[in-house]
Amino acid sequence: MKQTMDKPKRYFRRHLTPIRRHLTPIRRHLSPIRSGDRIDYKNMSLISRFISEQGKILSGRVNRLTSKQQRLITNAIKRARIPSLLPFLYNEN
Repeated sequence: MKQTMDKPKRYFRRHLTPIRRHLTPIRRHLSPIRSGDRIDYKNMSLISRFISEQGKILSGRVNRLTSKQQRLITNAIKRARIPSLLPFLYNEN
């Protein structure tokens, strides 16, 4: 009696398209700070975009900023509050 060992058939997926891991489309968000904008505590038109109605500093995810840009904006806002260019809180009274 002769015993034959057949190799199991392997199905390769080379011909198929690769599986998408993320089902959501990848979208690039443009930064609200342009290359010519200078992040400075005196630049009130730029700084005021990153403060909420209550006077709080918005997060980097809400602002769509990089971590370095968020750090510079936060420092600029804090510096602008010291000489009263920006209020610490907006009173609704």
